[in-house]
Amino acid sequence: CRRTIIDSIAFITNLLPRKIVTMKFSLLAAAALCGSTVNAEIYFKEQFNDDAWKDRWTVSTDWKSKSELGEWTNTAGEFYADASDKGIQTSQDARFYGLSAAMTKAFNSSDKKDLVIQYSVKHEQKIDCGGAYIKLMPGGDNFESTKFGGDTPYAIMFGPDICGQNKRTHVIFHYDKKEDNLLIKKDVGCETDQLSHLYTLVLRPDNTFEVFVDNKSVRSGKLEDEFDFLPEKEIKDPEQSKPEDWVDVREIPDPEDVKPEGYDDILEEIPDPDAAKPDDWDDEDDGEWEAPMMDNPDFKGPWSPKMIPNPDYKGAWVHPMIANPEYSYDDSMYAVCKDGCTHVGFELWQVKSGTIFDDIIVTDSLEEAQKFAEETFFKKKEGEKDMFDEAEKKRREEQEAAMADEEDFDMDDMEDMQ
Repeated sequence: CRRTIIDSIAFITNLLPRKIVTMKFSLLAAAALCGSTVNAEIYFKEQFNDDAWKDRWTVSTDWKSKSELGEWTNTAGEFYADASDKGIQTSQDARFYGLSAAMTKAFNSSDKKDLVIQYSVKHEQKIDCGGAYIKLMPGGDNFESTKFGGDTPYAIMFGPDICGQNKRTHVIFHYDKKEDNLLIKKDVGCETDQLSHLYTLVLRPDNTFEVFVDNKSVRSGKLEDEFDFLPEKEIKDPEQSKPEDWVDVREIPDPEDVKPEGYDDILEEIPDPDAAKPDDWDDEDDGEWEAPMMDNPDFKGPWSPKMIPNPDYKGAWVHPMIANPEYSYDDSMYAVCKDGCTHVGFELWQVKSGTIFDDIIVTDSLEEAQKFAEETFFKKKEGEKDMFDEAEKKRREEQEAAMADEEDFDMDDMEDMQ
C-alpha cells in the first residue's frame, strides 16, 4: 500500500504545475490513509479527559487500608501543551496505588493476533523510588476490581520501575505451563527525566516481542531467547561423572626445589641499625634503651617450593551433554491471554508521588497504536517540553537571584563587623 501511494504521488506531481509540485507530501499522512483500510481491533482506549473516568475505573479499596492507599488526581500536571489534556496522577508520598478498568472487549490469544499495549508516563516529581507499570489481566465477570492488588493474577506486566540505581522497563509474561511470571533475562532501560514518555509492547503469535520507547525500538527478539519459557535443549549427562584419576591440577610443587639451610632462622624484624640512643636518655629513669624494630629486608616469608607444570595435567574436565528429554518447543508461548484478558490496571508503590499516566491503548495493530500516539503523545510533546524548559529557566534564575541576595547579605554583615 505504501509503495502504491508513493508511485501515485510521483505520477500526480508530473502532471501538476511546478509551483504546486513544490508542496511537501506527508508520507506519514499517506501511510495513515493506507493504515485506515486495516481493520484494527481496539480492545481498550483511555485518555482521562472527562470526569466520567472515575466511573470507568475502580480503586482497589479492599486491597489495602484507606491510610495505605494514595489518592489519584485528574490533572495535566505542572507543564503541558494543553491544560485540558489530562491524565491521572499519584498524589501522596509513600502510598500504594491500585486502580483497574474493564476493557471494551476481551483479547483472546486464540485469535492469533498481535497484542499491543501502549501508554504514556510522566515522572514530574523526579522519581527516586516507585513503579509506573501497567498490567493486563484475565478474570472477566469474576474479576474483583476492589481487591485488585499485588497478588492478583496477571497476563502481562509492562512499564518502567525505578528505585535507586535500579532503573528498568519491566517486561513480564505469565506462563501457565510453569505457573510462573517470567521476567525478561536482560533488563530494558527506561526514561528517568520529568517529561512524558511513551511505552509500547508488542507480543506476536510467532513467539516474538518488541519494546518501543517514544516509538523507537529498544528491544526485540524471540520469547525462547529472552525469557525462560522453555527448558534447556541440552543437559549434563547424569550417567557421566569426572573420573577419579582425572588430573585437573595445572601446577605442582617442584620436587627438586629444597628449602635453603637456615631459611627459618631469618627474623621477620630486626633492630634498626641506623637508630641511636637519644642524648637525653637516662637508663635509670627511662630503662635500658632498645633500638626500634624494622622490617628485615632478608625475610621472604614462609618458604614454599616453586611451582612447575604438572606433567599429568589433562585440562579441565568437561561434563558431556545430552539432549534434554523434557525439552519440546511450545508454539503457544505467546498465548498469555488464552482464557481472555479483560482488564487493565495499575498496582504500584511510590515513595515519591507525582507520576502521570495517560493515553492508554490496547489493540492488535502496532500501526493503530502509532496512529493514536501521533494524535496524542506526539501532538503535545513539543509544547510540554517548551513549558518545562521555561519553568526550569525561571527556577534557575530565581535560584541565582536568591544566591546573589545571600552573598550581598553576607557582605553587609562583614561590613557591619568592621
